[in-house]
Amino acid sequence: MLKKSLELLRQEAAESGAGTLKRTLNGFSLIGLGIGVIIGAGLFSLTGLAAANHAGPAVTLSFVVAAVGCAFSALCYAEFAALVPVAGSAYTYSYATMGELFAWIIGWDLVLEYSVGAATVAISWSQYLLKFLEKYNLHLPAQFVLSPFETATLHDGSVVHGYANLPAMLVVLAITAVIIRGTSGSAWFNALVVALKVAVVLVFIALGWKYIDPANYHPFIPENTGKFGEFGWSGILRGAGVIFFVFIGFDIVATMAQETKNPQRNMPIGILGSLVVCTILFILFGYVLTGLANYTEFKNSAAPVAIAIEKTPYAWLSGAIILAILIGYTSVILVDLLGQSRVFFSMSKDGLLPPAFSKIHPKFRTPVQSNLLLGAFIALFAGFVPINIVGEMVSIGTLLAFVMVCLGIIILRKTDPDAPRSFRTPWVPLVPILGIITCLVMMASLPWETWLRLAVWLAIGLAIYYGYGRKNSKLRQQQEATQLID
Repeated sequence: MLKKSLELLRQEAAESGAGTLKRTLNGFSLIGLGIGVIIGAGLFSLTGLAAANHAGPAVTLSFVVAAVGCAFSALCYAEFAALVPVAGSAYTYSYATMGELFAWIIGWDLVLEYSVGAATVAISWSQYLLKFLEKYNLHLPAQFVLSPFETATLHDGSVVHGYANLPAMLVVLAITAVIIRGTSGSAWFNALVVALKVAVVLVFIALGWKYIDPANYHPFIPENTGKFGEFGWSGILRGAGVIFFVFIGFDIVATMAQETKNPQRNMPIGILGSLVVCTILFILFGYVLTGLANYTEFKNSAAPVAIAIEKTPYAWLSGAIILAILIGYTSVILVDLLGQSRVFFSMSKDGLLPPAFSKIHPKFRTPVQSNLLLGAFIALFAGFVPINIVGEMVSIGTLLAFVMVCLGIIILRKTDPDAPRSFRTPWVPLVPILGIITCLVMMASLPWETWLRLAVWLAIGLAIYYGYGRKNSKLRQQQEATQLID
C-alpha cells in the first residue's frame, strides 16, 4: 500500500536529459491524438456489431449513455493529468492515491486495454483491406485473413478454417517500427490521418443523410429477446458497454503527459476537446449508418460502412472511403501502441517490471524495448483472436481504469486538498461518484465470459507482481533504506 507523493511525481515530471522522454506535444497535437484513436475501430466496426447484436437503431442512445459516463471520467482525468503530468495515466494516479498494489492492478489492466484495443483495430483494418482489394478483383486466401477460431464459406460452398490473420499482424509490426522513431514524427503523421478520418465521417454523414430509409428505424428499440443485453433497454446498456471502448482516446492522451509542453494547460484541452468533438460525430454517424441499412445486415461484420455505402448511388465512393478508413486505422493502432508502451515505461521505471522496458533509445528518445515486446505481443493477438472477443475485453479494461481514476480524485481531495490544481473537477464528490456508478453499470452489462477473461488476466498480473515487482519496487527499496538509516 506504499504511495508515491505528489512531490516525488512532480520531480519526475520535471526531469530532463538523454534518459527521459522528449516534450514535443501541444494542445492541438493532444486533441489530434485523442480523435485519432477515438474515431477508429469502435466507430467504423463495433458500431455495426453493437447495433446488430444488442441495440438496433437505438445504438445512437448507446453512444449517448457511453458519452455521459465518459464525461464524468474525463473531468477526473483532466484534473489528474494537469496535477501529475507524468507518463502512466491511471497507473500513476492510482500510485499516488491508493498505493502500489492498486497501481499495479490498474497498470496491468491498461496493458490489456491498449493491447486488445490495437488488436481490435488491426483485425478490422484487415477486413476493410479485403473489401478494398475485392473491388479490384484481388482476393487473399481466406486461411490467411482469419484467426484459427473462425471459418469462411468459399464461392464453391466449401468451408475453410483460418490459420492466422496475416494482414492484421503485419500492420501492427509496421506501426511499431514508426513509433520507435519518435513521438514528434508520429504526431505529424497522426494529424494528417486524423484530418482524413474526420473528412470521411463528415462526407459519409452528408451524403448518406439523403438516402436514409425511415423504415430502418422501426422499431427504433427492438423488442428484447428474453435475454439481458439482446435488444430492449438492456440492449442499449449492453451496446454502451461494448462501444465504450471507442472513448479510450482521452485515456491515451493522459499517458502522453510527460511528452507534452505546458501539460497543466494542454492536458485538459486535449482530454476534454477530443471527447466533445467525437461524441457529436458518433451520434450523427450511428444515426446515418442504421438509417441506410437495416441493423440486421451488420451481424458478424467488422466493416459496416462498406455495407451502408452500397445503399447509396455513390458506389464509386466506396473504394475511396474504404481506403481513407484503412489509412485512418493506422493512426488508431499508432496511438494505442504509444499509450501502452508509456504505461510499460512507467511501471518499469518504478521497478515493477524489468529495467529494460524503461531504457530510452539514445537517438530517438523512445522506450524501444517496450515498443518491440508489445508490438510482437499485439501482432500475435491480432493474428489469432476473433474481433468479437477482443472488443469486449478492451471495454471492461477501459471501464475498470475509469472507475479507479474517479475514485482517486475523491481520495486525493481528502488527502491533499491544498495541492495546486490548474484544472479542478467540478462538483466533487458528485461527478466522480456518478462516473463510478455509470462505469460499474456498463461493466455489469457485459457477458460473464468477459469478466472471466479479465479475472484470469489480473491473476497473471498479480503473480508477476508478487514474483518480481514487489521485491524490485524502487519505492519499497527507498523506504527500507530510510528505515535502516533511522
